[in-house]
Amino acid sequence: MHRYELTDAQWEKIAPFFPDRYHHGGPGPPWKDHRTIVHGILWRLHTGAPWPDIPERYGPWKTVYDRFSRWRRDGTWAQILDALLLRLDKAGLIDRDLWLVDASVIRASRAAGGAKKKSGSAAHAGRA
Repeated sequence: MHRYELTDAQWEKIAPFFPDRYHHGGPGPPWKDHRTIVHGILWRLHTGAPWPDIPERYGPWKTVYDRFSRWRRDGTWAQILDALLLRLDKAGLIDRDLWLVDASVIRASRAAGGAKKKSGSAAHAGRA
């Protein structure tokens, strides 16, 4: 097992969310092993390296990227996140107070809101 790879127990929790590798008996060759691809995706996300730098043990980088993009578009990653958060919530392991940031107490400068910066004599007049 390499760094950033899932244990068997972790994989068993998310494996059902991925599509059938054999297309439910439909046409087309079977997809490469999802677990290997997921490990390549996790490696890339953890390291921040460019997609082409994914180690060869995870398969062609283009395949890893394409699968990541497909699962992002079809909502697979969102479903996994929702299921894992629900599991943690049911077990009482999530503190809901940490899920919300009250933006009303976060003040931004005028410049952050798009205001013009004071310049020249106007800037010095405010300091008097």
